Amino acid sequence: MKKVAFYTLGCKLNFSETSTISRMFEEKGYKKAEFTDTPDIFIINTCSVTENADKKCRKVVREARKISPDAYVTIIGCYAQLKPKEISEIPGVDAVLGAAEKFRLIELLDGFVRTKETQVLASEIEEANIFNNAYSINDRTRTFLKVQDGCDYSCTFCTIPLARGNSRSDTIPNIIKSAKEIAESGVKEIVLTGVNTGDFGIRDGKRQDKFIDLVKELDQVEGIDRFRISSIEPNLLHDDIIDFVAGSSKFVPHFHIPLQSGSDKILKMMKRRYLSALYVSRVEKIRSVMPHCCIGVDVIVGFPGETDEDFLETYHFLNELDISYLHVFTYSERANTEAPEMGNAVPMKVRHQRSKMLRTLSEKKKRKFYEENLGRIDTVLFEEDIEDGMMHGFTNNYVRVAAKYDPVLINELKRVKLASINPSGHVEIEEVETEVLSH
Repeated sequence: MKKVAFYTLGCKLNFSETSTISRMFEEKGYKKAEFTDTPDIFIINTCSVTENADKKCRKVVREARKISPDAYVTIIGCYAQLKPKEISEIPGVDAVLGAAEKFRLIELLDGFVRTKETQVLASEIEEANIFNNAYSINDRTRTFLKVQDGCDYSCTFCTIPLARGNSRSDTIPNIIKSAKEIAESGVKEIVLTGVNTGDFGIRDGKRQDKFIDLVKELDQVEGIDRFRISSIEPNLLHDDIIDFVAGSSKFVPHFHIPLQSGSDKILKMMKRRYLSALYVSRVEKIRSVMPHCCIGVDVIVGFPGETDEDFLETYHFLNELDISYLHVFTYSERANTEAPEMGNAVPMKVRHQRSKMLRTLSEKKKRKFYEENLGRIDTVLFEEDIEDGMMHGFTNNYVRVAAKYDPVLINELKRVKLASINPSGHVEIEEVETEVLSH
């Protein structure tokens, strides 16, 4: 029985796909192993959102070779689709599979026997036109359920359409079937994920469903206590979705909404499909129906042509906006995108200074959000995340709480009162119920 180990770089979507591919191996009689457990096969699922992710891939390959010199090393994922030849030249790589091939790797690599030449199986991205169902399980308390893949947008900084192809989705019945399978496994929270999740509903190039249709159907699934929407574009976050989540007992009050810039000039240069006023209206709408909703924001600093004035416009925009935290990305040039051709590159030192300013702002926003939640009673889903005798979990609205370790609480929902913020920045709790909640 050959042992196979997996390593995932990047997003929640990659985690869901790695988990599904690992189950395919187990169904074929392979044994899943830890990365350090001298596996016979390594599967490395890559990301290519930042330059750093490319470097990480090389490092993981080197580590794999040290651990198991004779193992078969396969690279899949976004980096593999974008730069298959470059990856094939990394010492120690046996095979590179593109977006259209990665779910067929057991069939295509036929026993995983090493040869002198690196195998490159990466079709043009137009060939990646089939939706492959995927979800993570047994990896975390929360399950990431892939509902959509690819993107039809053409943002000038982004390689994702080149790495994952056009927007396409699963059918609602298939997703409901997956959600029921996940419920049977004992998982209590599902995070809906995709490249452009709100664009759900396109099959064979035509819109056949809307995201709200999926949300309403999932809300009926028994056995799942929580559904969380991982990320949704502001122009696709319509009032009907916000209103439905506000009235749902299963869809939690948490939205992660990419902004990228608070400057309309930069948003136009990025070819985003909205301006800052629409973003403000989305935040105001959410706050009007869910005052305690958690609102996360993606923002990119150092985009070509971003002046000090443009950055400060973004800073002040975010400072004044009633949001809960930021995910800050330092712009990095990506091949085959428009942005690097625009000129006026921002010096790397300035990019890092701006990132630091926004990360500090994020900490302040998060602290304020946590303080506003103190005294509230909410439900926490506890995870197997233990540090210094304390376990952690998240409330419905994504406040991270800390409690004294109790093995009985892992993967259990408990009603608690949010009491205080500890020196680590997590919220400590008081029990409201002595028993954990059951379905």
